[in-house]
Amino acid sequence: MSNFEIPLSNELAWLDRGTSEIFPLQSDSQDPSENLAIRLKQAERPLRVKLGIDPTGADLHLGHSIPVRKLRAFQDAGHTAVLIIGDFTARIGDPTGKSEVRRQLTPAQVKENAETYLSQVRPILDFDTPGRLEIRYNSEWLNQLDLSEIIELLATMTVGQMLAKEGFAERYQQQNPIFLHEFLYPLMQGYDSVAVKADVELGGTDQKFNIALGRDLQRHFGQSPQFGLLLPILIGTDGIQKMSKSLGNYVGLSDDPLTMYSKLEGTPDHLLKQYFELLTNVPLDQLPAKPREQQKQLALTIVTQYHGEAAAKEAQQAALNLVKGSTTGTGDSVPEFSLSSVDFPAKLFYILKESGLCQSSGEGRRQIQGGGVKLDGDRISVVDQTFDSPDQLVGKVLQVGKKKFARLVS
Repeated sequence: MSNFEIPLSNELAWLDRGTSEIFPLQSDSQDPSENLAIRLKQAERPLRVKLGIDPTGADLHLGHSIPVRKLRAFQDAGHTAVLIIGDFTARIGDPTGKSEVRRQLTPAQVKENAETYLSQVRPILDFDTPGRLEIRYNSEWLNQLDLSEIIELLATMTVGQMLAKEGFAERYQQQNPIFLHEFLYPLMQGYDSVAVKADVELGGTDQKFNIALGRDLQRHFGQSPQFGLLLPILIGTDGIQKMSKSLGNYVGLSDDPLTMYSKLEGTPDHLLKQYFELLTNVPLDQLPAKPREQQKQLALTIVTQYHGEAAAKEAQQAALNLVKGSTTGTGDSVPEFSLSSVDFPAKLFYILKESGLCQSSGEGRRQIQGGGVKLDGDRISVVDQTFDSPDQLVGKVLQVGKKKFARLVS
């Protein structure tokens, strides 16, 4: 069993785990068009389960992994995952939840991001079992639409219906511009379901409008409408706002083992059950009693999923050593930062910024003032601490707080 394979001993328990909503849902109905559980039990063929991802950035975080993990659960249940790379729709950008128009990307940017996305979801999905995964790019069909077909799509919705979409109504009321090409996004995304003949579509709770529109378009084109399965938006490691790279409260899928472990080991107590439910396969009735032990198990489990058991245990030991102020025994766990890009003499707060441990020199100064910076386990208290040459730093571990580390190399 791989690190992401979902145990199926409890029949359809995997379907409900971490699921916010399934629609339509008539739980007492035996009609397979109204009850997804019945559809799954009576299916005479593998269902086609769609997940669309728009490569609008370079990095994915654990919040993005939630629908991908559910897609894996459908794979393990014998169904076909249809992963749609929105290389066409990414050039428009999903307007959901946005207070202003998204910056449009070039095809080259989209292509580069798509390749990065696939490498990051590869540890989660079953890429190897024949018939379990289709990777499709929606430019395959959207590039082929002519103007008459686009007009047909536009004719399926009114302006009033579109303005009811989350985000559009607020922007209209606030007199923020809404461009006509943005109206095309949900229609194009919905048409993806027609093109791949989806039986089920997965998405976050903010995607209900788009998924429901896919159902409408399938009816319009004479297909059976898909089920929608909505999943929660993950709260970030700050315990307050949704996980986001821009907010700095994220755990990246491409984070090194030590960084990933250190971030997750500090998960707020009130988020532990949700993180276990959404990001692991650990039975919730088998969690340790103490929150501190849950934090360590969560971190070890998730790092194992992405980097393997050996790397996870090494990261756990390295994190323990670093918290104790020791840089010995950290092995290769600590990510490296090359000082070759730094002009010496250099102030430490500048090195903190260049290494990525702080977002700016100002943040670096504040971290030093607050006692949050250590060099090889020794706390730095001089805000303007200056180093004349890299020789004074090579081989040492620079640490900010309990979650950020870098081994300085030449």
